[in-house]
Amino acid sequence: MSVSVCPCGSGNLLDACCGRYHAGTPAPDAQTLMRSRYSAYVLGLVDYLVATTLPAQQAGLDRPAISAWSAQSTWLGLEVEGAEVLGGQPEHAFVTFTARWHDAQGDHQHRERSAFVQNKGRWYFIDPTVPLKAGRNDPCPCTSGHKFKKCCASYITG
Repeated sequence: MSVSVCPCGSGNLLDACCGRYHAGTPAPDAQTLMRSRYSAYVLGLVDYLVATTLPAQQAGLDRPAISAWSAQSTWLGLEVEGAEVLGGQPEHAFVTFTARWHDAQGDHQHRERSAFVQNKGRWYFIDPTVPLKAGRNDPCPCTSGHKFKKCCASYITG
C-alpha cells in the first residue's frame, strides 16, 4: 500500500485522493478530474491522461510527447484558482489553474482555463490542442445528442 502524498496538492495520501480516480473511479467534478490529470502527469500515467480526454479527441493526442514531457519534467506544484460549473445538459465546467515544473530548459509555469464536459457519468477534458472535427450544425463530438454549436463549441478556448 502506498503512503505517498498526492501530487495534486490536496495534502491527502495518493490512495485516498487521485489514486482512486487513476484506478477507475469516475471523478465527481471537473476540478477533481483536473487535479487527477496533473497527478497523472507527475506519475507518468499516460493511459489515464488519454482516457480522460474527450473521446473524440483521443486519437489526435501525441502519446510519445505526453510521455516524454511527463518523464522529463520535475513537477513543482499545482495551484487551482477556481472552478466554474456552467450547468446545462450535458454539464460543462471551466477550471483555472497554474502548473509549475522544471526541465532541461529551466523552471516553467503554465496558467490555463480548461474546459470540461460530463457525459454518461464521467467528466472529460476538452483539449484545445486537438481540433474537434465537427461543423456548427453537426452532432457534438461529446455524444450529447445536441448540435455542436449548442454544446461544446461554445466552451472551447484556444
